[in-house]
Amino acid sequence: MTLSLPPFTPAVTWLLGINTAVFLLFALLGVVSRGATAGIIDLFALRPTDVAHGYVWQLVTYSFLHLGFMHWFGNMLGIWMFGSAIEGMWRSRRFLELFGAGVIGGALFSVVISYSGVLGGPNVSTVGASGGVYAILIAFGMLLGENEIMLIPFPFRIKAKYFVAILIVLAIVFSLQDTGSTNNLAHLGGLLFGYLYVKFSPRGGLQIAGTEGYYGLINGYHKWKRRRAARKFEVYMRQHKREDYFDEYGNYKGPEEEKPPSKGDGDSGGRWVN
Repeated sequence: MTLSLPPFTPAVTWLLGINTAVFLLFALLGVVSRGATAGIIDLFALRPTDVAHGYVWQLVTYSFLHLGFMHWFGNMLGIWMFGSAIEGMWRSRRFLELFGAGVIGGALFSVVISYSGVLGGPNVSTVGASGGVYAILIAFGMLLGENEIMLIPFPFRIKAKYFVAILIVLAIVFSLQDTGSTNNLAHLGGLLFGYLYVKFSPRGGLQIAGTEGYYGLINGYHKWKRRRAARKFEVYMRQHKREDYFDEYGNYKGPEEEKPPSKGDGDSGGRWVN
């Protein structure tokens, strides 16, 4: 049995690099001033009450903050081990859309559920890229479900679809057990929005769909202008008592020209020259 490590694809490398840089800077700042790290958490971690009061950047920035080595290492390992395969299938742009759907979708899910009073609380902070990681995981299970995963350090393999199913069950169980935390809500939200993205996003990704929609609106506007001009033209022609101004091919017919006299009429020149 051989083991092969996944490659460092471009978007995965960028995500690993940015998260690692933020983690190291945050750790260094914690050595210098604990008050500064607390201020960063207050400003950039996801807190539903802050989001409700306009701190909407927290829907993204929370995903770059990690508390502790294992928290950072586990998320980075998930992005690398599973994200590289998805990026290899979809290219970087669509992979980043999937990751972003998990991050932002997980944040929105946490905010909504925490305010519902069922789980979590609106004053509890959430950090970490787990929402994006769980979106990657469910995409891997849906697209590459028959691939086998080696569960290190356990010496056996498991199909990806069963591995993802176990993670879903664990996320639900942990959410129900730790009702005061919103971290597991971000996991569930990442799973949900990752599933929705894989199931319903166009093959070219949301950016391509948005571009096509934009040009579709532009073309629709120009078609409307042409139809409007055609109606004005029809009114104008009816006012001049002309109804047959298009031929059978849809081309405009000009007014009837005076027929040139025949040569027998004594006019040797004629009016038309070809």
